[in-house]
Amino acid sequence: MAVMTSVPSDIEIAQAAKLEPIEAIAEKMGLSRRDIEFYGDTVAKVKLEALEHLQDRPNAKYVLVTSITPTPLGEGKSTTLVGLGQGMQHIGRRATIAIRQPSQGPTFGIKGGAAGGGYSQVVPMEQFNLHMTGDIHAVTAANNLLAAMIDNHIYQGNDLRIDPYAITWRRVLDVNDRELRYLVSGLGSKSDGRPRQTGFDISVASEVMAILALTTSLRDMRERFGRIVIGQNEDRQPVTAEQLRAAGAMTVLMKEAIKPNLFQTLENTPALVHAGPFANIAHGNSSVLADLIGIKTGDYLLTEAGFGADIGAEKFFNIKCRASGLRPDAAVVVATIRALKLHTGKYRVVPGKPLPAEMLVENPDDIYLGAANLRKQIENIRQHGVSPVVCVNHFPTDHPSEVDAVFAIAQEMGARCALSDHWAAGGAGAVDLARMVVEAAAEPTGFKFLYALDQPIKAKIETIAQRIYGAGEVVYEAKAEAQIRQYEKNGFGNLPICMAKTHLSLTADP
Repeated sequence: MAVMTSVPSDIEIAQAAKLEPIEAIAEKMGLSRRDIEFYGDTVAKVKLEALEHLQDRPNAKYVLVTSITPTPLGEGKSTTLVGLGQGMQHIGRRATIAIRQPSQGPTFGIKGGAAGGGYSQVVPMEQFNLHMTGDIHAVTAANNLLAAMIDNHIYQGNDLRIDPYAITWRRVLDVNDRELRYLVSGLGSKSDGRPRQTGFDISVASEVMAILALTTSLRDMRERFGRIVIGQNEDRQPVTAEQLRAAGAMTVLMKEAIKPNLFQTLENTPALVHAGPFANIAHGNSSVLADLIGIKTGDYLLTEAGFGADIGAEKFFNIKCRASGLRPDAAVVVATIRALKLHTGKYRVVPGKPLPAEMLVENPDDIYLGAANLRKQIENIRQHGVSPVVCVNHFPTDHPSEVDAVFAIAQEMGARCALSDHWAAGGAGAVDLARMVVEAAAEPTGFKFLYALDQPIKAKIETIAQRIYGAGEVVYEAKAEAQIRQYEKNGFGNLPICMAKTHLSLTADP
């Protein structure tokens, strides 16, 4: 598409795009008409049968896009992911990107949509950000069906002896509505249920969404739903969705949502869009199924992980890669001048407000002062045996001396580094980054997990905290100690660890 000389808005750029029919995008990936279901002319779902049709093809190089700890504004991982995919086309490589689908909450909040930005967007952008093909609504329905069945089971006599005070399953809604976070349900007459304290979470925070992102088949999803723990009985034993006979009905509600969505970028690069768990509470990655399909569709499969490398990338390596069986070949660490300056501790960035004027003044010393975060995130990638590539996501307010400082820091760390202008120039602005990624992905991969699943829960927690966050020690409150003992007693000790943690700092202090 033609790049406008003045800087238009994202929506103006998206609406000026020349989209190809979605069948043509599928053909680029080696998918046939039998592999997709149309949702209009420019969106489709990919049938799971495509996995069988593609199974004999070689795997693409697998590349993760992550970042340093972001400012509250975000540092452009999604934009970089899209730009890199487009940049690959400019150097003669076929790429597919796999990206999370956004929720309504952030879309209507200060941060806005998640389709990328500038000349590196997934389109049609409006459909991407609003409803898409209804997957999140299906997650909402499945989650709330289970919630209703819990309360109905108690009302109908409570054969499972569920302790109403130990129910952990909450209802969900795909909108930020703080009035519903905590409430009392069951008010009214006796036939209206039993009053208890509960509340609503945002839909993408549901365990149903996390399961959608990790599942490998319809049968696997059914089994995972059955293992959902909704609370405890009066003997402090876990109660599951299987015991409530809810898992089958939940699976039926999710039978279309399990199929990855197919979109395209502004430059017609294929984009698989599927699932959207948050990285600060869940694992923060797009779906395993999208990756299992995408890995067979080109030379490179590019995907992203939420927030900084200490959160989304760590969970990508130790949770998602365990579920998928795939092994990454390289990782892009997105850094911005503004984020490095923020990590000096000298400035305050407020969402929805302009950056402080003093933050825009040329000051390469600030880059060196704030570089500890970049150094640590590069180290976090290397701890998993993956080659890092630092991407300086270029902003018009950046100064050459500051960019040079980032290159010097990357060189000091032995990491490749590229300046990328994909927001303003699309794929043409990401050519240098694409070449660096091709070089890094060509190196032999020494991927390794951070911990073994058979380690005790505490050992796994301490490994993550000390090696990824840089913690000196981990102190457990009495409640946490009791919960860990209960989890191990209930047979959950051999699972990966999914940390709930602030995304604004490497430490526990945002």
